[in-house]
Amino acid sequence: MTDRLSWQDYFMANAELISKRSTCDRAFVGAVLVKNNRIIATGYNGGVSETDNCNEAGHYMEDGHCIRTVHAEMNALIQCAKEGISTNNTEIYVTHFPCINCTKALLQAGIRKITYKANYRPHPFAVELMESKGIAFVQHDVPEVTLGMDQQK
Repeated sequence: MTDRLSWQDYFMANAELISKRSTCDRAFVGAVLVKNNRIIATGYNGGVSETDNCNEAGHYMEDGHCIRTVHAEMNALIQCAKEGISTNNTEIYVTHFPCINCTKALLQAGIRKITYKANYRPHPFAVELMESKGIAFVQHDVPEVTLGMDQQK
């Protein structure tokens, strides 16, 4: 029998899997919102529902940013808003350090811990906000997880 995944490894592995649905190839990002060790929502980088995605229409660049894409963290929060699920006192697992706008939204939504894999362009003000609010933010890399039948003898 193999070792059981920790909760952190489990949720980060889910974020990595979810990132594979991203439609903006500038960053394949996945996010998992968790409350009491239960996944309450997921999100990935992609265009506004029922509109063009970057992989279909190309990037819509403005000031060095693709504005066509809704970030993974925002999509997870929006999923909760649409379904009436509280995000207060939750945590998020995300494949990349959240941008400043996602950081502000996460803090406003009541996220209490941010676990990220890639230390992708951390904004100093995002770090300052997290520290000033006492929000834990932790870098976590998940060991490679093998899925499928190849583990059987």
